[in-house]
Amino acid sequence: VTKGDIIVKGLADHVIEIPETKEAFSPLLATIPLQLLSYHIAVMRGCNVDQPRNLAKSVTVE
Repeated sequence: VTKGDIIVKGLADHVIEIPETKEAFSPLLATIPLQLLSYHIAVMRGCNVDQPRNLAKSVTVE
C-alpha cells in the first residue's frame, strides 16, 4: 500500500507501505519488500531457502 492510505490500514491487520511514486514504478518498489517477506516466512516455516524443492538443475550450452 502506498504511504498515507488510511482506508487499507483500517481494513488490514498488517500493512507494508511503499513510497508514493508514479504508477509505473510501484511494482519495482514493491518487489524487494515482498521478496523479503516471503524469505522470512519461508525461514519461519523451516523451509530450505537455498535449495527449493522441484527446482530443475539444467544448463543449456549453445
